[in-house]
Amino acid sequence: METSMDCCASVPRTGAPCPLPATAATPPVHAQVPLEGGEFEMGDAFGEGYPADGEQPVHTVRLAPFAIDVTTVTVAMFRTFAEDSGHLTVAEREGSSAVFHLAVAAERADIAAVDPAVPWWLEVRGADWRHPHGPLSDAEPDHPVVHVAWDDAMAYCAWAGRRLPTEAEWEYAARGGLEGRRFAWGDELTPDDRWLCNIWQGRFPHENTGADGWLATAPVRTYPPNGFGLYEVAGNVWEWCADWFAPDYYTHAPTADPQGPRRGERRVMRGGSYLCHHSYCHRYRVAARSANTPASSSGNCGFRTVAG
Repeated sequence: METSMDCCASVPRTGAPCPLPATAATPPVHAQVPLEGGEFEMGDAFGEGYPADGEQPVHTVRLAPFAIDVTTVTVAMFRTFAEDSGHLTVAEREGSSAVFHLAVAAERADIAAVDPAVPWWLEVRGADWRHPHGPLSDAEPDHPVVHVAWDDAMAYCAWAGRRLPTEAEWEYAARGGLEGRRFAWGDELTPDDRWLCNIWQGRFPHENTGADGWLATAPVRTYPPNGFGLYEVAGNVWEWCADWFAPDYYTHAPTADPQGPRRGERRVMRGGSYLCHHSYCHRYRVAARSANTPASSSGNCGFRTVAG
């Protein structure tokens, strides 16, 4: 079984942080759920996580109230931000981003690079949030925005008067009130043979049967919400969190409102994506963690925001 942090996250990229735009004159409306906070048990109760991910020990966390987006930020929402602020994403400034090989919509000449360590990721010229699979594709307005680096997500938050969730807030919200469960809806992946999240079916990375109806992203609100009314907290796209990542953080994290390590090289991502599969990357479990550098972008990573 593959245990690399990069199995379904793109090749890390470094770069200068994006400048933060001015706050929007009229902040956008975010459909959100207010949560009272309180205590919950954070971490992997089943011992199923990869050791390098640091999902244990299970530990008590106490959170203050906050409100979180019902869905990830969509293409339509991000377009409003980009047009109002003039923000150019890391992918747009660099001229390329990572696209999964079966989803590429580009001429061969636009394939800029292939990393032999993760050959299913292709660096595609012209791939960005407007063109998620390459220059021959167009983003659908109701799909989650992708090809956004952590730096880009922070720029959006600054413009919208929002912030990224801490990793603890994300897990609390994603659990939807279910303590100690494997998934956001329970312990069984496909109850009554129903797919409740957009992940890989078939033989990765060469064959996807499309049993859940999607090769890449699905529109937001495609799958049933969790107990708090949040959609697609498992699969579809990875979601950036505010925290730096450290595999040993849970061993010394504070109980009250943990903010993550003070420094690091990678930022936390949560929730898994349409590329996750139990055979190599079962990170669509609610306790699962991954991370990437703040300047990295790909066709399977987005974000949702919080307030409070």
